[in-house]
Amino acid sequence: MGHESRYLCKVETRRLLWLMGMVLAAVLVVHYFELPYVHVISSLFSASKAQTLEIGSLPTGDSSHYPKMLVNVTPSNVLNSTDTDAVHETVNVTKISEGNDIGLKNDSVSESEGGSDDSIELDEDSDPEDESSSVDFVELDHNSTVEMMKPENALAPEKAGQSEYSFSRNNVTTNYNPLLGKTHGEDNSFTSEKNESLDVGLRTPSFSLQPIISSPNFTLPSNLGTKSITPVISVNPNTSSADKDLANTLPNVENPGLLQSVLTPSDNNFSITNVPVVNTRSKEPTAAVVSISEMNGLLLQNRASSSSMKPRWSSAVDQDLLNAKSLIENAPIIGNDPGLYAPLYRNVSMFKRSYELMEQTLKVYIYREGERPIFHQQVLKGIYASEGWFMRLLKANKQFVTKNPKKAHLFYLPFSSRMLEETLYVPNSHSHKNLIQYLKNYLDMIVARYTFWNRTGGADHFLVACHDWAPSETKRHMANCIRALCNSDIKEGFKFGKDVSLPETYVHSAQNPLRQLGGRPPSQRRILAFFAGNMHGYLRPILLQHWENKDPDMKIFGRMPKVKKGKMNYVQHMKSSKYCICAKGYEVNSPRVVEAIFYECVPVIISDNFVPPFFEVLNWESFAVFVPEKDIPNLKNILLSISAKRYLEMQQRVKKVQQHFLWHTRPVKYDIFHMILHSIWYNRVFQIRPR
Repeated sequence: MGHESRYLCKVETRRLLWLMGMVLAAVLVVHYFELPYVHVISSLFSASKAQTLEIGSLPTGDSSHYPKMLVNVTPSNVLNSTDTDAVHETVNVTKISEGNDIGLKNDSVSESEGGSDDSIELDEDSDPEDESSSVDFVELDHNSTVEMMKPENALAPEKAGQSEYSFSRNNVTTNYNPLLGKTHGEDNSFTSEKNESLDVGLRTPSFSLQPIISSPNFTLPSNLGTKSITPVISVNPNTSSADKDLANTLPNVENPGLLQSVLTPSDNNFSITNVPVVNTRSKEPTAAVVSISEMNGLLLQNRASSSSMKPRWSSAVDQDLLNAKSLIENAPIIGNDPGLYAPLYRNVSMFKRSYELMEQTLKVYIYREGERPIFHQQVLKGIYASEGWFMRLLKANKQFVTKNPKKAHLFYLPFSSRMLEETLYVPNSHSHKNLIQYLKNYLDMIVARYTFWNRTGGADHFLVACHDWAPSETKRHMANCIRALCNSDIKEGFKFGKDVSLPETYVHSAQNPLRQLGGRPPSQRRILAFFAGNMHGYLRPILLQHWENKDPDMKIFGRMPKVKKGKMNYVQHMKSSKYCICAKGYEVNSPRVVEAIFYECVPVIISDNFVPPFFEVLNWESFAVFVPEKDIPNLKNILLSISAKRYLEMQQRVKKVQQHFLWHTRPVKYDIFHMILHSIWYNRVFQIRPR
């Protein structure tokens, strides 16, 4: 028995050692095949599951309970993007006023830094493009609602009860349909309690992450596999909602996305190097530069060959426009008009006649559809205030607005591009597809409910939008509309003779938009040229590289800090300078153009392919200086080459043209409200085609 026991023990020990060896060998084999190819074996058991990466969160009322948002990474779609995505700030929907008199109360929508409406006092040291120094002033009534939109791949609920999104406040939850707004729930009115916030609840959306190709001159080989691209997610939790928003992207590539694929030719082959993108939104220009004189030619050319479709059926309003067109083209030559200085205009006689006919004829129908805060709500302060002021003043106007759409010459789509971004943009999603889809859904509803869009293909409809993203958000589904845009960039699809360049005005006080108007007389303007601002985009660093602290006559700064008492601040510099430099930031437009006119300083516009406001009417070269971006090193010589007599002439013209760029709480003749409306009317008149 003893021998048998020892024999059996040895056998079992050998078996155990053999089994352990087999297990160890299996482990080594698995590691050998697994490590070089990361998840090759494990992916065999989960090939149908998309990888998810946590990239951020949505703010709620309690910052300690941020719901995590998962992003669906779809490698098969990585190289096939033509959509316009965006890099932007975190969205903070907080404190919305409930003003009773067209929003002129000390209530506001706070930006990322929060705060009360103390900023209604003019901060004279602030950069006009830094909204952290200014609080948007928003009109909102007791029935206002907040909407969220599904991503583009999600279907809109067909019934109100199927809404995917809800907002809760004080334990009261209200559901929303993307088009119809509040569908059921208790009272959701807002109060002006300081720092009040909204709790946001939504189902997890999914987005496809796509790379940006750094060079438009290279194309990917057709046999290149998508697995050679590894998505890289860039998250910046400190992105400020005060920044201007949409990231600049390279020409023909509309995703400022999460990965930059650098293509390099090597022996007639292409290789790809993955480089994380730095969110600077700075890009060197690659498209051809269109000079101001070439723009004049394009305007005349497009005016002569209008591409507006013929109405599908006739209407009495068409004859009104055709008659107006004939009367404008044959306008009698006027002599000296005390209200209009002829050199400021392309043709003062045609402008005067067109303006008179607008006052006598024009009727605008405002669509009632659309829910707040995106529709029918006005932002009255900050750099996007132009769209809000226009909406407010038009809705209150009894002369131009009609309630009978059959009598309307124009149809207004009353949305705020600023509130669209504030309400629907998903922080760190790097995409505004859902914003585009939201506008498309609204337009689909209008087309289905009314016949007016279909009659003209949208040619008699118009929108007024000042946010940087507006051109890309409207260029597909609203391409036939008359688009009044602050970001009037030829490269972004601005159409001469159809679209309107909207002045970007930085309104400090909703109660008194004319505060601080004017400047010193020419004899007291000791500074040759002045600029101060954040280093937005590629151009301003170049400007500072050549001129910051290089010449006592050239006061060129970055962002100006708070100045001590007795020192000149931002506004005082503009009031004391002969020329005010209006250098582009992320986009071609800048509030400094109107600011310079406001402070009676001759604007020097350095922004290639920027179409200046009211271009179809005003002769900008009579009162402004245009400097190509490439000529920044020669900036001082260009300004010194302007004679003293010519400067005085231009400065006096700036004072005369100023009336066209001023907001009034009650509109006056030839002010900015009437000029915006006139440019829309004027372009429609010259687009109309008889049946």
